[in-house]
Amino acid sequence: MRIAQRIWVRFIPALALLMALMTAGAEQRTIRATILYDNYDSREGCKADWGFACLIEGTEKTILFDAGTQGDILLHNVERLQVDLSKVQAVVISHTHEDHTGGLVAALGRIGKVPVYLPYSSPPELVKLIAGAGAQVIRRKEPVSISGDAMLTGEMGNEIREQSLILKSARGLVVVTGCSHPGIVEILERAKELGRADIHMVFGGFHLLRHSAAEVEKIIAGFRELGVRNVGATHCTGDEAIAIFRKDFGPNYVKLGVGSVYSLTTP
Repeated sequence: MRIAQRIWVRFIPALALLMALMTAGAEQRTIRATILYDNYDSREGCKADWGFACLIEGTEKTILFDAGTQGDILLHNVERLQVDLSKVQAVVISHTHEDHTGGLVAALGRIGKVPVYLPYSSPPELVKLIAGAGAQVIRRKEPVSISGDAMLTGEMGNEIREQSLILKSARGLVVVTGCSHPGIVEILERAKELGRADIHMVFGGFHLLRHSAAEVEKIIAGFRELGVRNVGATHCTGDEAIAIFRKDFGPNYVKLGVGSVYSLTTP
């Protein structure tokens, strides 16, 4: 018995050292999404306008996702929120509609020469505009990795082609959408297939303005089947659809608008 006790006493410090080594480098990390452009307002002094843009921080690369409609409004909100666009390391454009690209040149004037990820089907005029601003244009049909914890779904849809952003975290995937023209459930299915993890959060435009309440409920059922935990519907989702999502997801619904910040802290 005494021998066993002596062995155990000697083992405890070794176990503590092993645990310390295992947890070293496992510091908390916070993914932070700041809404820079939206047709809903959330912060006094910001300007709301039809369109969408958000800044993603805390990932391996700081990402600007979409650029809103008007450059002057985008930059006004950037200054009001004290955002430093020079820290952006990559830009993602979900699709080429003006309410997501109109502020891009103004943004690149602050950001500088970084990769801009466009849907493969983007028109030559937009490609030329971005290249003229000194940025590197990257166009892919297939999914593409931006960093170790951020990737794109690849171009989806038929008439309106669009890509969405997938962020990887210890709590699951965070999916960011522009307008979800290919279908929000279809986007989430691809994100889950590519990310090989549960979906912790999805936010952005869901494009449900012309959908009936029954159709929205069916889409929510699709979210449930996919195990989506949290939702932040904004931009082109539509007031009625947003109200249904808010009621259905309750405390797991995140209200968004210009100036709002979504933070996800992971161990």
